[in-house]
Amino acid sequence: MPRTGTAQLPLHGGWAPPWLVRRMKSLARGIALIMIDEFGKDEFLRRLSDPFWFQSFGCVLGFDWHSSGVTTVTTSVLKSAVDPEETGIAICGGKGRHSRETLDEICLLGDKLGISTAKIDRLRYASRMGAKVDTAAIQAGYALYHHCFIFTEDGEWIIVQQGLNAEKKAARRFHWASDSLSSFVVEPHKAIVGVDEGAVLNMTARESEGCRAASVDLAREPPSKLRNSVVTLRDPLQKTLGEWTGERMLVMPWEINWKALERAYNSQPKNYEELLGLEGVGPSTVKGLALISELIYGEAPSWRDPVKFSFAFGGKDGVPFPVRRKEMDEAIEILRLAIESAKLGDRERQGALRRLSELEGSGSRPGLVP
Repeated sequence: MPRTGTAQLPLHGGWAPPWLVRRMKSLARGIALIMIDEFGKDEFLRRLSDPFWFQSFGCVLGFDWHSSGVTTVTTSVLKSAVDPEETGIAICGGKGRHSRETLDEICLLGDKLGISTAKIDRLRYASRMGAKVDTAAIQAGYALYHHCFIFTEDGEWIIVQQGLNAEKKAARRFHWASDSLSSFVVEPHKAIVGVDEGAVLNMTARESEGCRAASVDLAREPPSKLRNSVVTLRDPLQKTLGEWTGERMLVMPWEINWKALERAYNSQPKNYEELLGLEGVGPSTVKGLALISELIYGEAPSWRDPVKFSFAFGGKDGVPFPVRRKEMDEAIEILRLAIESAKLGDRERQGALRRLSELEGSGSRPGLVP
């Protein structure tokens, strides 16, 4: 089963100091090369897609475990430290404008690795759909600002991306992995790390299947017919909007992108993934179609936040929560072996091992808890 988790990831501004970044790059490169050599490329990707290991890895590199920056800095450091032609692993994207360069980087690095055009197209599609799902299909109030896409020369891939909620000064991290993915629109995540927001429009939930199908049926209709339905329903919608969404409806359902639905009508999407992948189908259109699907067809979407666990400081006394020891111990042991085997200076190695031992200490290591 895919795992989801939450962490208090407060937004921290500013930049990691150059002296720290230099050391992080050296350490990240040493650990990565050893792990790829010992365990293989696919296992290294699998570890990065695991929230336990990713969090521990960021801590070992020297970053605060609970900061939103552990995501952006760790992936940026890896991108600089891991040479695709040396390792067979390409790291694309990043924070802000770098995230918008991901698709071009997939093409560039895919060519360097000798990947076929068809496989590159599939990688680009995975990157685009991962971002689209976490922007529009799960609406928890977090806007994506970081997208990191990592792939191997064999075509396996993972996504580590993050959204922010400026009002709450918090972040939410999304983990994807090709080896555990069976659908882009049905509970596709390897993990979701963030604060449980309670009621969240979740079109990826299994219980949203009827609403997904109804949304596709609506999108196949002539847009003029759907527009008439919206006009007819507008007064009842205004009266019942609070009952349906409480204070969470930030856009009205009649703020649908009609040009996008014109494209949907012309292309006749076969399923929800095709509908969601269309240009212009964003949060307001997804939410509007979900509401109309419930009012017309009686097919309600899920309001279940996919987050189910919390990262917390845990220790032997279980305060405030017990640590899931097996997973953390496994992550720590693999990191320890990689550090001890890496070609690092004594000072770097001792610093990394000290930080790793601090993760093991009571009351000072993060764990996934119910």
